[in-house]
Amino acid sequence: MNVDHTLASLAELRHFDAIIDARSPAEFALDHIPGAINCPVLYDDERVRVGTLYKQVSPFEARKVGAALVAINVARHIQEQFHAHPRGWTPLVYCWRGGQRSGAFTHILRQVGWDAQRLNGGYKAWRSFVITELAHLPQQFEFEVVSGPTGCAKTKILHALAAQGQQVLDLEGLAAHKGSVLGELPSTAQPSQKMFDTQLLDTLSRMDPQRPVYVEAESKRIGQVQLPDTLFEKMNHSPWLSVNASLPARVEFLLRDYVYLFDDPQLTAHLDRLQPNCGQERVDRWKALVAQKDFATLVSELLTEHYDHFYKRSMRQAQTAVDPTRVFTADDLSPGSVNSLAQAIVHNQFQRT
Repeated sequence: MNVDHTLASLAELRHFDAIIDARSPAEFALDHIPGAINCPVLYDDERVRVGTLYKQVSPFEARKVGAALVAINVARHIQEQFHAHPRGWTPLVYCWRGGQRSGAFTHILRQVGWDAQRLNGGYKAWRSFVITELAHLPQQFEFEVVSGPTGCAKTKILHALAAQGQQVLDLEGLAAHKGSVLGELPSTAQPSQKMFDTQLLDTLSRMDPQRPVYVEAESKRIGQVQLPDTLFEKMNHSPWLSVNASLPARVEFLLRDYVYLFDDPQLTAHLDRLQPNCGQERVDRWKALVAQKDFATLVSELLTEHYDHFYKRSMRQAQTAVDPTRVFTADDLSPGSVNSLAQAIVHNQFQRT
């Protein structure tokens, strides 16, 4: 039986000096192996051109055009990115299935003299690995779930915990979304579901299962991405702590944290999303507050008349009881106070262990 020594498995990823994604830029943007660099053998428009020839003319004509484009693109990558690499450089190349695109790239690199290999199964093998790992990996961790009404600076507390050396899983950071109906970040698109899954697995894989992981209580969906079932269920069955801040403190914090939203000319359009739950009359009143630039009143009413109701309902649905000794209160959510809350949370955790 002949063994193909140009094939490598996912278990060998860390053994290579570079991971080269030979797919098109659009495929790479959708998701890719962490640390991979995109060196397309066919760019997006070229891939469409070759695919059209394949379907409308013949596979032979498509391969002739494709081979020439691949040779040109690989030559450019070698000249611009790899020319200075020594003979001992070891790259791993992958494409969609580990077939022709990565095979051609690997062959040329090997002809140069580098010990290039291609990933067996390509990106599809990676995606299957991510799904399998996320189905069981979260069970290995002990999560400390930080809950509390909207505006209690939970994400900032997570950042403070991380700065103090604690393990933190920032799901909203990975999702590029603040989790609420008004949670889109300015000039920042959310990752695809596949990319979110990949980043989540990469983050968890770097953590120590012997130490607690702090995570914010989240809904199943954060913007347009969803949490894996295993992680969501594990969080709901983990110990919870609660941060309760006064309404004035929450309003002041949100006015700082969402300052970009109050400058958004589309703010009134965003408020229309609340109409199904809050009614047109209430939404119209909030739009009037925007016109008056009375953002403090707007935020206060959004909290008391919308977000707090949803928080209480979600807590009932989760059937989560918070230990009274793990409730942390604050009348101030300035950066210094947030750091103090984080310190109190760590101290509480230390006492419990």
